[in-house]
Amino acid sequence: MGGLLSLQQRIIPEMVELMDKRYCILKKIFYNQPIGRRALSQALNMGERTVRTEVNFLKNQGLIEINSIGMIVTKDGENIIENLEEMIHEINGLSDIEKKLKNVLNLEEAIVVPGDAEKDDTVLREMGRVAANRIKDLIKDNSIIALTGGSSVAQVVQNFPKINKNNVLVVPARGGMGRDIKTQASTLAAELAFKIGANYKLLHVPDNLSNEAIETIANEPDILDTIEKISKADLLVYGIGRASDMSKRRGMNEHEIEMLKKSGAVSEAFGYYFNKDGKIVYKTPTIGLNFEDIGNINNIIAVAGGKNKAEAIISTKTSNNSLILVTDEGAANAILKIKC
Repeated sequence: MGGLLSLQQRIIPEMVELMDKRYCILKKIFYNQPIGRRALSQALNMGERTVRTEVNFLKNQGLIEINSIGMIVTKDGENIIENLEEMIHEINGLSDIEKKLKNVLNLEEAIVVPGDAEKDDTVLREMGRVAANRIKDLIKDNSIIALTGGSSVAQVVQNFPKINKNNVLVVPARGGMGRDIKTQASTLAAELAFKIGANYKLLHVPDNLSNEAIETIANEPDILDTIEKISKADLLVYGIGRASDMSKRRGMNEHEIEMLKKSGAVSEAFGYYFNKDGKIVYKTPTIGLNFEDIGNINNIIAVAGGKNKAEAIISTKTSNNSLILVTDEGAANAILKIKC
């Protein structure tokens, strides 16, 4: 396929460009359906006349339907999106980028989706879908899956396919953390469990508690049982945030934020803040997975994208070489620029 695509790019480059454009339009409709033509035009940053022409073509090909509430992708359209993925992957040279990323970060596997989540929110959804399909293959009977919170992991959960495994348990990797209940780890753990027919445990711990209060809560029998299950997880899924963003989302006070700045914190993952050299400079007071436990987990999947997260992704790379990183083109290219 690579040779044919290379030939097409040289002889009829406009065909490849048109295919890429229609693929992007189909994906944008799929992730925002039902969507009107004007909203689609704005989302794509494309003229309405151009969008009208392309939409009519897709409709005539039976790839989308248009009704009073907007456009939706048909089953044939969904199949086209799936079939085009490998071609777009090859066109954008993402296989080579994945190999380079795997080597420079010493990863088990790197998966790179087209685009930049910093500029296009559908890229985050695509990362979630791709990550969910990869994670599905790692789940076994009796697996214990630990999830962190955050928007990236939320997309993984939302896009998770049905599986047929027995006695699977889903647990939050950490308690509390964050003001948005919809993307907290316990919420996502319960949601994933419902989707795949698994059992789940919750770990509702308020943010910003004192160490004494946390110690008291941690000794409650139900909490102790959940912590024990978390420590036995064989699969961890986590997101990565920039320290400046995460400190605000966690409701840190000005003194704590200033302390993070002075310590050189650039990233946050599973409640720990890291400097650019990967050293832990701060730990959020809460209950759950400890950094030391991560080395014992067989399968670790990090999901993070956007050019602006490149430094954060590099700094949170754990010493566990079994890490699978799901990211996007924007972050991958920025990482390689820093590391190479």
